Amino acid sequence: MPIRLCDVVSALDEMYDPARAADWDAVGTVAGDPEQEVTRILFAVDPVQAVVDEAIEWGADLVVTHHPLWLTGVTSMAATTPKGRVVHALTRHGIALHTCHTNADSPAFGVSESMALALGLTDLRPLDPDPLPPIDAWIVYVPLDHADQVVAAMHAVGAGGIGDYEQVYFRSEGVGSFRPLDGAHPAIGTVGEVEHVQERRVELVAPPHLRSRVREAMVAAHPYEEVAHQVLELQTGPDNRGSGRIGVLPEPATLREFSRSVAAALPAHHSANRIAGELEREIRTVALCGGSGDFLLSTATAAGADVYVTSDLRHHPVSEHLEAGGCPVIDVPHWSAEWTWLPVAAAEIAARVPGVQTRVSKIVTDPWTSHQAGTVAQ
Repeated sequence: MPIRLCDVVSALDEMYDPARAADWDAVGTVAGDPEQEVTRILFAVDPVQAVVDEAIEWGADLVVTHHPLWLTGVTSMAATTPKGRVVHALTRHGIALHTCHTNADSPAFGVSESMALALGLTDLRPLDPDPLPPIDAWIVYVPLDHADQVVAAMHAVGAGGIGDYEQVYFRSEGVGSFRPLDGAHPAIGTVGEVEHVQERRVELVAPPHLRSRVREAMVAAHPYEEVAHQVLELQTGPDNRGSGRIGVLPEPATLREFSRSVAAALPAHHSANRIAGELEREIRTVALCGGSGDFLLSTATAAGADVYVTSDLRHHPVSEHLEAGGCPVIDVPHWSAEWTWLPVAAAEIAARVPGVQTRVSKIVTDPWTSHQAGTVAQ
């Protein structure tokens, strides 16, 4: 059965949830028919003409990039601009374009995790973890003969999902007692008399936004006139998602040695890695953030990092960070840091969508084409 673009997009969305993208971002499918067949996928950092030319030459059906083609609204796709020419070239050759940007920064198989793995770090965890949203815990008491139908009704509207599992619940049995008063219409028992019923205690979870739907489904399926139940909102802890990563080196190294290993681990480029800090300082714990990461400078120091590796650092934030006693910093080109995500994403898609071929573009799309070292200060 042919693999369609929508099949690949579904796998990408499962890995990199588009709902997690920043509100200013533009992620998702830029060009392509969801029903078109996909056999070859090219992964690249930037949707530029050189990458499109490579896709055409290789015979790709889909290009997946980290950076969006557009971040602002447009009124024309005419081939009179570089971006317009990209769209026309893709369309003319039947090549789709899909972007995973900020939604691919923080999860597993994401940019920061990929960079950490490329640098050889172990014991990885998010540098700035994302908290999981609260979740409702439901406890419902049901006569034994009706328990399965009540649980099925709650499952049908979205309750009972935990991670990659659905229809999850716990049950235990006991005896419930009650005395119907005048005006009651009991499904079991008689007005004025105490009744003892074999009941099942059902426990399951559901997202808070489904609370009304879950309650309506539960009441509709329950035989009792008044349903004994509890809803507790639980605060969950962080998952393995968050900005940046922090981990440890297999063996300690000086900042000088570690900076060399960073240069060796990242793809070759025409720009320069910049270092701020004492070169003989010992490095064990490394914090990093793929892409622009100056917003985590203080977080890295607070987390106990011996060095922080990221991109696009500016003079004043780094100066203030060091003046405040912050950890050393290594600034690497934005492109080279984010390139480390490409082979990880490509391998994972190949595993999740058997039958497609994946390829990682090695074209250097870093805008800096050379560098000149300054005179060493005396």
